[in-house]
Parts: sequence; structure tokens; C-alpha cells
Amino acid sequence: MNTMTLWHLSGWEFAALAFAALLVGFSKTAVSGANTVSLAIFAAVLPARASTGVLLPVLIVGDVLAVLTYRRHAHWPTLWRLFPAVAAGVVAGTLFLVWAGDGIVRTSIGAILLLMAGVTLWRRRREDATADAPDEVTTRAGRMKARSYGVLGGFTTMVANAGGPVMSMYLLSAGFRKLGFLGTSAFFFLIVNVSKVPFSAGLGLIDGRSLLLDAALAVFVVPGALFGKWAVNRINQRLFEQLVIAATVVGGVQLLLR
Repeated sequence: MNTMTLWHLSGWEFAALAFAALLVGFSKTAVSGANTVSLAIFAAVLPARASTGVLLPVLIVGDVLAVLTYRRHAHWPTLWRLFPAVAAGVVAGTLFLVWAGDGIVRTSIGAILLLMAGVTLWRRRREDATADAPDEVTTRAGRMKARSYGVLGGFTTMVANAGGPVMSMYLLSAGFRKLGFLGTSAFFFLIVNVSKVPFSAGLGLIDGRSLLLDAALAVFVVPGALFGKWAVNRINQRLFEQLVIAATVVGGVQLLLR
């Protein structure tokens, strides 16, 4: 990673990254998937490959805050079923990053953002089919579904830190209510994102200079998480998701045309 580019940020560029970090905190404690906007901002301000490494520690800070907030609501049977498939997806994503240059990664992130926007729209049309408890994972069809979503989630989170919409769709379709959804996704992304650190460091996406930038940005994650905790029972989620989808599409198109 050309870390020197990280020190050539203008005031507006740093402000954009700070806003993206605030959105990370908000997404972790209120509206999962809102950090796709953060992904688009990071990839627009920084080189595409470098952006994935800089964003990862910021996401981990948000994951820690989410776990502290919703740790009592995680559904561990679902998590244990997902992790093996996610690991396979992370390995596949790592191999892709070894091969892909910055232009390909930027185009891939843009395509993934547009795909995730489509996935989110499809998910919202199926929300009425949720059940009272997340028991679907105990069936054979449920296990196959968990593996499919797990591999896709692992690949997208490794390549673009964009596994949120995939996992959101899976957890909602499995019947999770709000607190169970937030608690399960909090532990899921904390464990997955921490496990990605050695891969990202090995690829040169994380180093001392990128971590210094992360330290400055982590300050902005905390107020975002606190606001999300306050707003989770007050926010009009449907309107916010519409705004997130619109921003995600704009960010994806911008990356594809860049």
C-alpha cells in the first residue's frame, strides 16, 4: 500500500472520512448496513486497495462498541453455523486481492455496492416473511442457506468490507427481531473483522501509518455509536434505509465511472 498518500489529505477529505467513521458507529448500534455509505466515502477519498485496510480497524472499533451494547442478545447457534462458510469466503477474497490491482478493486467495490443495494431492496420486499424465532437454521435448507450467505458474506467483507447487507438479509430472513439481530450481527462482525486483520496486514493494507490515521478517525466512531444507541427505538428506519440505498448507488456508480 502506498501509505504516503494517506498523509496528503485535504481538510475536506479528512472531514469526509470523519463523517464516514461517525456513520460506522451509527450503523453498528442502529441501522446495520449504513456503513456501505462509509465504504463508498473511503474508496472515493483514498486509493481503493488502501481504503479497505484503513476502514477495517475503524469497523472493529464500532464492533466493540456494538458488542458492549447488545452482548446479551446474540444467538450463538446461528453464529457457529455461519463461521466455517465465512472463513472460506474470506480466503477466496484474500486470493482475489492478491491478484487484483487498484483499478480492478475499485471497480469491484463499485459493483459490490450496487449489488448490495439490490440485495437490500430485495430483502425489504421479503421482510414480512419473518418468523418469531431464528429456528430456520436447524433445517437442512436453513443450513444450506447459512453456508451460501456465509461464503458470500466472507468474500464481500474481505474484498470491500461490504458483508453487512448480506448478513442483514440472512438474519432478517431467519426471523430475528431487532435486539437479537443487533446482538448476533455485533458478535459476528467483531469476530470476522478481527480475523481479517492478519490477511490485510499480510497484503500490505494495514501498517503503522494507516493505523495512525485510524486512531484519529476512531474518535468519531464513539459519538456515532452513542447516537445510534439513543436513536435505535426512535428512528424511522424505512426512510433511513431509502437514503442509505440511494447513497450506496451513487457511491457505486461514482467508483465505476472514476
